[in-house]
Amino acid sequence: MRFDIFTLFPESLLSYLNASILKKAAQRNLLEVRLHNIRHWAIDRHRMTDDLPYGGGGGMVMKPEPIFSAVEGVLGKPPTCPVVLLTPQGRLFTQKVAAELAAYPRLALLCGHYEGVDERVREHLVTDEISIGDYVLTGGELAALVVVDAVARLIPGVLGDPHGAQQDSHATGLLEHPHYTRPPEFRGWRVPDVLLSGDHARIARWRQEQSLERTRQRRPDMMEEGR
Repeated sequence: MRFDIFTLFPESLLSYLNASILKKAAQRNLLEVRLHNIRHWAIDRHRMTDDLPYGGGGGMVMKPEPIFSAVEGVLGKPPTCPVVLLTPQGRLFTQKVAAELAAYPRLALLCGHYEGVDERVREHLVTDEISIGDYVLTGGELAALVVVDAVARLIPGVLGDPHGAQQDSHATGLLEHPHYTRPPEFRGWRVPDVLLSGDHARIARWRQEQSLERTRQRRPDMMEEGR
């Protein structure tokens, strides 16, 4: 799967993309992430990508010309894949949305910055708008990393456990059960005996019970949604 990320600050994404699971996925040709600096498509000598908002007010707004030129220059006109704007005004990003996006062979992510993008970008270029939560960030770069990471986990072969993503919190509509590893006792706190029993049927029942109870305690709203 390929991601094209359009941003004013490509360097801010590099360290995360070049580490851990995402790095290994790229090395195995399961994932490709290309970063595109929107400034390279600005045509004035100062490479201006933002300007004052019409009507007054604080902050700056990203100009439409370099954004359109960047996206169409890389993806074609019209773009040949979905173009997702990362914005607090978008639909909420969930595990279900991640699975929806994972079905595409290629996605473009547009990172807003400052006060956001010119409205004509929303109306005539992007095909989807996504928010990772009800709060505001300085720019869309962190949100883009969240989307890439969550979607990449759903690509077959990216995780060591082929069924791992299907058992994660939210993938089943519940929070995941507790996890333990060695040592079996730490500071007097023991691992539950059932996990040491070797009885896989009992372990599966215990995990399901724990998952239900944890969801009931911490996210009762998820229980309501599942009814």
